[in-house]
Amino acid sequence: MENRILVTRSSMPAFEEYMDEIKDIWDSHWLTNFGKKHKELTEKLTEYLGVENLQLTVNGHMALELALSAMGLKGEVITTPFTFASTTHAIVRNGLKPVFCDIREDDCTIDAAKIEDLITDETSAILPVHVYGNICDVEAIEDIAKRHGLKVIYDAAHTFGETYKGKGIGAFGDASIFSFHATKVYNTIEGGAVCYHDPDFGKRLYGLIDFGIVDEETVDAVGANAKFNEFCAAMGLCNLRHVDGEIEKRQSVVERYRQRLQDIRGLSMSPVRENVKPNFAYFPVFFDPDTFGRTRDDVFEALTAEGIIARKYFYPLTSDFECYKGVFPHGDTPVADRKASQVLTLPLYAGLNLDTVDRICDIIIE
Repeated sequence: MENRILVTRSSMPAFEEYMDEIKDIWDSHWLTNFGKKHKELTEKLTEYLGVENLQLTVNGHMALELALSAMGLKGEVITTPFTFASTTHAIVRNGLKPVFCDIREDDCTIDAAKIEDLITDETSAILPVHVYGNICDVEAIEDIAKRHGLKVIYDAAHTFGETYKGKGIGAFGDASIFSFHATKVYNTIEGGAVCYHDPDFGKRLYGLIDFGIVDEETVDAVGANAKFNEFCAAMGLCNLRHVDGEIEKRQSVVERYRQRLQDIRGLSMSPVRENVKPNFAYFPVFFDPDTFGRTRDDVFEALTAEGIIARKYFYPLTSDFECYKGVFPHGDTPVADRKASQVLTLPLYAGLNLDTVDRICDIIIE
């Protein structure tokens, strides 16, 4: 269907701007392996995000997987099942055991009040997820981690450019990871980053990104190939110039959704948080079938019939994936179970016409 409205659309600079940015790559023939644009983007993102240190990676998943590896963790990692596949897979692929904590009713982030009951002698870290741009209870999580001697690695894939009490969200925890995938608020086509404080962790991470290679004759770790290339860096440099404007455009879309849907019985939205500078990354709505009168799936099908592609994001929970069948018990996270059955993320991107937003809202209301 030609006129479909997709759930998102990638932000891109003007064609001429990108062509101008990549011209000198033809002069240097330096396409990857920590080139000039890689270095420039690293510096600019470190400043923009307000973090001490940042390393680019080929994508957000490898950022998380290698960050966990560089931490040298063992045993169990407390996390949330209300997330994208990458979060859980990164834990499992490191030989660690995910222990699933339930989420908060209002914003779907990990319920910090339930974390301590899950800590055992095998627990080595907490991996919370900032969901839809909603910020976790970072103070409570930091307090728990300090008292129990645990590492904290934030999956901050949804929160590019956000701040909490004036502090860049990537500066929380021992490390925070970002995704710069094409569908994100800020993209480098594909890409990711790890933000961190400890220089020694950074050295280990750097090695893992490049096969564990120290020099031409020394390989001291079993690393991966997670290097970031120059063409993606060029896209990142272009998009970084425009990201604040893109976020402003997204804000107008979100405000229209809230205005139209705020009084609908049985439909709930994420709260607006104090002290948070948001990025308007996603617009999730939740349908309580008992009061709304229709299920989430009914709404999904009604929108699809009109060429509007919403997303059941996140459904199913990662703990219920087919690949983990029989591994994790079902029912230990009742709030997450319910929210996964109710959620629908509506189309949201900088170029979304407000008339289209009204059309989407009309279908939901009717």
